[in-house]
Amino acid sequence: MSKLLTQVSDKIRLRNYSYRTKKKNKYWIKHYFLFHNKKHPDKLDGDALNAYLTYLAKEKKVSASTQNLARNAVLFYISM
Repeated sequence: MSKLLTQVSDKIRLRNYSYRTKKKNKYWIKHYFLFHNKKHPDKLDGDALNAYLTYLAKEKKVSASTQNLARNAVLFYISM
């Protein structure tokens, strides 16, 4: 998990994102993988992302903007 988060930090640093953006992206990416019991990223697909966002909405009752932050963080990781 720490290697993954280090890679995320490096990519964010290369793109000159703010410290807060780096911190939030790492949080949501870590939460996403923990939600899926640390499955390998290659085994997670669009359905896994939808399941995670549905969980955030229904179980955690987060706002739409928070769901978008989580979604964008995961998509950022996928695009790396």
